[in-house]
Amino acid sequence: MVSVESSVKPSAARIVAFSGSAKRPSRTRILVEALGAELGRLRGIDLAVYDLMDAGPGLGATQRDALSAPALRLVEAIEGADALIVGTPVYQGGYAGLFKHVFDFVDPARMIGMPVALTATGGGLRHALVVEHGLRPLFGFFAAHVAPTSVYAGSDDLVDGRIVDETVAARIRAAAAELAALLDVARTAAPGASD
Repeated sequence: MVSVESSVKPSAARIVAFSGSAKRPSRTRILVEALGAELGRLRGIDLAVYDLMDAGPGLGATQRDALSAPALRLVEAIEGADALIVGTPVYQGGYAGLFKHVFDFVDPARMIGMPVALTATGGGLRHALVVEHGLRPLFGFFAAHVAPTSVYAGSDDLVDGRIVDETVAARIRAAAAELAALLDVARTAAPGASD
């Protein structure tokens, strides 16, 4: 039996980075973009970055079939991703309500086993646990494969659109490496993957 290796390279992983901020520019978007850029340094990716402004005012619908075209495109991009990088600003000790509302429209079956990296921004350290106590359980519900390292940045950690805190930068590098590894596992485990 002759083994013939394919010269076709696997397609770049489709990564959706979603910032749950209603402002642009925002610290949350800077954080998800930085993690996406670091992942892109580690492997070939096709990165699409979204925030709540991309969904437009039609996100206020209560049923998926009532979403506006821009809001539906955002939900479908999330569902069609190979991996997600998500981020939320912290308000009143929790993730943003509209961030959660987007995921209320996502088909849970499309999230099973999806690699996800978690990020959040807030005014200070007292908000840092939102990632562990809010975001991680949300994506646990979806049975997503969440990177062990999460990234939280306070207001002093980002200055003029740059990450200035080395601890935050190190966590971005760790989360990106973990997300890359989870992508490899997901591709290996996908139906039709070669043995």
